[in-house]
Amino acid sequence: MDSPRQKRSAQDNTAGRPGDSLDTRMLEGLVGYNARRTWLAISTVFSERMAAYGLKQVDFSVLSLLAHNPGATSRQLCATLDIQPPNLVSLISTMDGRGLIERRPHPHDGRAIGLHLTAAGVQLVQDAEQTVIELEQDASARLTTRERETLIRLMQKVYR
Repeated sequence: MDSPRQKRSAQDNTAGRPGDSLDTRMLEGLVGYNARRTWLAISTVFSERMAAYGLKQVDFSVLSLLAHNPGATSRQLCATLDIQPPNLVSLISTMDGRGLIERRPHPHDGRAIGLHLTAAGVQLVQDAEQTVIELEQDASARLTTRERETLIRLMQKVYR
């Protein structure tokens, strides 16, 4: 008589056999399912390659925005990335503690604080952006340049 462990092992071995695959046609016809599967494939590689920089996806997004928009405010970052202000406060505090950003008075709004990258932040973002460009190219290698551009444009139509 097989033990429960042996039964599980035997069941696990059947999952990859031809004829045992599941019909995924319904799911594959859904934008959300395909977006999620794509996100899972890319985010796994992103996490692996960004570990060297100590960055998560949201960290990278904030730093990249600041690199290209020096002096952006927390309010602008929240609106652009759809982040709740309390979550951004913690993230900004961590980045400040790492010496990646600094706060300066906003030149046009005395009540606002502009966020700027430090020299260390600039260097980190330059390196991380290059890594992200490479990982995206690797992740989308099956697409032509034109297909990749079309895919990005179509996805943006969904959320803009």
